[in-house]
Amino acid sequence: MRRRTSLVVVLLAALAGCQSGLVPAPPPVTTTPPRSPVAIATTPVPTTPPAPPQVSVVGVGDIIMGNTPDLPPDGARGFFDPVRPQLRGDVVSGNVDAAITEATESGKCEPGAEDCFAFRFPPAYAAVLRGAGFTVLNLANNHSHDYGAAGLADSQQALRTHGIQPTGLPGQIAVLPVRGLKVAVLGFAPYGWAQSLLDIGAAQDLVRQAAKQADLVVVNMHAGAEGAGMTHVRPGHETFLGEDRGDPIAFAHAVIDAGAAIVIGHSPHVLRGMEWYKKRLIAYSMGNFAGYHTLSSAGVLGAGGILRVTLRADGSFVSGTLVATRMVDRGYPAPDPDREAVDLVTALSTSDFGRCGVRLSGGGVLAGPTC
Repeated sequence: MRRRTSLVVVLLAALAGCQSGLVPAPPPVTTTPPRSPVAIATTPVPTTPPAPPQVSVVGVGDIIMGNTPDLPPDGARGFFDPVRPQLRGDVVSGNVDAAITEATESGKCEPGAEDCFAFRFPPAYAAVLRGAGFTVLNLANNHSHDYGAAGLADSQQALRTHGIQPTGLPGQIAVLPVRGLKVAVLGFAPYGWAQSLLDIGAAQDLVRQAAKQADLVVVNMHAGAEGAGMTHVRPGHETFLGEDRGDPIAFAHAVIDAGAAIVIGHSPHVLRGMEWYKKRLIAYSMGNFAGYHTLSSAGVLGAGGILRVTLRADGSFVSGTLVATRMVDRGYPAPDPDREAVDLVTALSTSDFGRCGVRLSGGGVLAGPTC
């Protein structure tokens, strides 16, 4: 009897629990803490550093666009068209061997003098020079002063008016901006109205001054004797018509020692050899580029060239080409399909400078520095 009563009590207690909403506690659940995210290894993508800036320098020799009143027709329109594609660069220079002026009083030549020449052409022709591609022009030479100080001032004004920087007067430094760099261009000649190349110490001082203002220094050198027989460069001073025309080798080496990246020469009216000096290029003379009815185009006198060089920001050589030209139709510049300039400069460079002479391919491509 007692056993049955106990069972009833248990059943009644369970029933009471259900009626009150109480349920048995569920069994404990074991949980695993979340895992930390797995780090996925990645290979960094290599980045190509930007290429160091480079500067293209283009240089030609002597330019005379006629002698007033004997001038090219149609205001010299199209004068440089045949060579225009090669006159493209960051710095495009040449030597204007005349006064750019309307002045008529020269005072240079005595009446009837046979060995005296005074050249000038109109200031409007500066627009033609700029249109051809020139950005800076040298006035350190024996003809920029043919019409005196006034004519020389006119030349500078004409160039500046048409967006070309002049260079070559005493203390004058032309600075051209090139994609974040600055290029200084200097001109030297053995004359009182120009920055003198006879005072080599002063020339070096000006190069050092220019190097403080710019990343690269380009030097124009108007030096050496003139004529068909003056293609070779020899150590020592050269003279012409009683004038001391400087010591081209000593001068060129000195300005490179002072910080110049390249030296481009003119004055002899013929091409001369090219030399490597401390891995810097010296072109001793680029010859006659244009001389409408003024400069002889006979034989070697008619051969010229366009030097195209690419330099790094530190002045080191990247590449270079000599484009052969020739004066045609009594003085217009034109490409030379025979490439006489390449043959001449190749032979002269080897003859005059031996292993330091610049080597050129048949197409005019310059091999790298050998000295």
